[in-house]
Amino acid sequence: MAPPTILIVGCSIAGPTLASFLLLSPLPASQKPHITILERSSALRTQGQNIDIRGAGITIIRKLGLEAVIRASTTGEEGVQFVDKEGKVWAAFPADRSGKLSTPTADIEIMRGRLAEICWRRSESISEDVQRDGGKGIEYVFGDYLDELEQDGEKVHVRFAKSGERRSFDLVVGADGLQSRTRSMAWGAQGEEDRVKRLGMYGAFFSMPKEKTDSAWRKWFHASGRRGVMLRPDEQRGKTTVFMYVVNEADDRLMQVAEKGREDVKAQKRLMEEYFRDVGWESRRIIREMMATEDFYYDLVGQVKMDRWSKGRVALLGDAGYCASPISGMGTTLALSGAYNLAGALTRNPNDYTAAFSEYEAKMRPVVDRAQRLVPGMPHILNPETAWGVWILNTIVFLLAQSGLIHLVIRYVGPPANTVPVEEYGFKKLPEWTDSADDSVRRF
Repeated sequence: MAPPTILIVGCSIAGPTLASFLLLSPLPASQKPHITILERSSALRTQGQNIDIRGAGITIIRKLGLEAVIRASTTGEEGVQFVDKEGKVWAAFPADRSGKLSTPTADIEIMRGRLAEICWRRSESISEDVQRDGGKGIEYVFGDYLDELEQDGEKVHVRFAKSGERRSFDLVVGADGLQSRTRSMAWGAQGEEDRVKRLGMYGAFFSMPKEKTDSAWRKWFHASGRRGVMLRPDEQRGKTTVFMYVVNEADDRLMQVAEKGREDVKAQKRLMEEYFRDVGWESRRIIREMMATEDFYYDLVGQVKMDRWSKGRVALLGDAGYCASPISGMGTTLALSGAYNLAGALTRNPNDYTAAFSEYEAKMRPVVDRAQRLVPGMPHILNPETAWGVWILNTIVFLLAQSGLIHLVIRYVGPPANTVPVEEYGFKKLPEWTDSADDSVRRF
């Protein structure tokens, strides 16, 4: 029997991680799947926000031998400071370096684009090893996307939009994010409003030159009108990253410009300028740099909720199937855990994709349910409407910091990454990559 052909849509974190573990199965190289990874961008996307790796995520990167290179690529964030419009620090919560507590700043903080690059390069090296042993490995296709997807029970037939090429695969996995085109094509565009649960929050990410007022601490500023800004360090590039957001369910413009994606960045920037020009603090600098930056990204903050993550021979992975939102603190954990468990299920059931998808669902559903269970009232409760409400919020965080009660709060409402199980599937465990190893490591 020929090895299965699998198309993975999306070359960020979950997609390459899934491919890596599929090729690390105990099967002979000639029986391992032939994997194609399709990425819409013409090159790997390096922009994106700060993300963290916690709990089960750390266990999984260790299995890929990536802990050392990831720790060498962190942003250097020391913790989070709550500041007001005068720049006064009301409270400071340092990162927990023990990995025992899910503090706002995790032990491992890294830029999304940097982690995506590491996952991609690691999958490349694993693929090269498989190909040397006689297997097919991974084919990477950048700069294209699907515009047709149909199933007939035996295969999934797709068309690549730009090349016009038609191909058939045994399985297709959508790992293409919150606004997944794979999900929309396989499940139907008409149901997207029900699948993507809006939280009333819209945010913009970008980076800007570092200045003297910036430090290794994340600065979190709240303004009336449920507006907020985070400035965070990016030690690797010597920059400061910005996340500015609005919690507003009444202004339809916020959703309208989000639906346009990267097609109307100018309109997205103008709207953010309108919302933040009067908030004080470092708003003038932030708006000036936002207008000049080229790595701007804007989208809604939401969750994806579905009864099933597979339909026939198509399955969803990570944010495409079960986005928990950035405010959950669980996005990267779900991406890594989902990729690991889907690879494990497919390895255990190489000739029965239905059983594999059912096992994947059974393993991930309890994890996803916990991850998507946000603190009641979020994100509104942490982003007051009035100036008086902002003062109360700052006072509360001041008291939590001074009393030490923050640790108790974190134990009950922090991200549950440490409770996510990591089962053994018999994958080959890789050694750590070091600077003295082969050329594939030095490319980092």
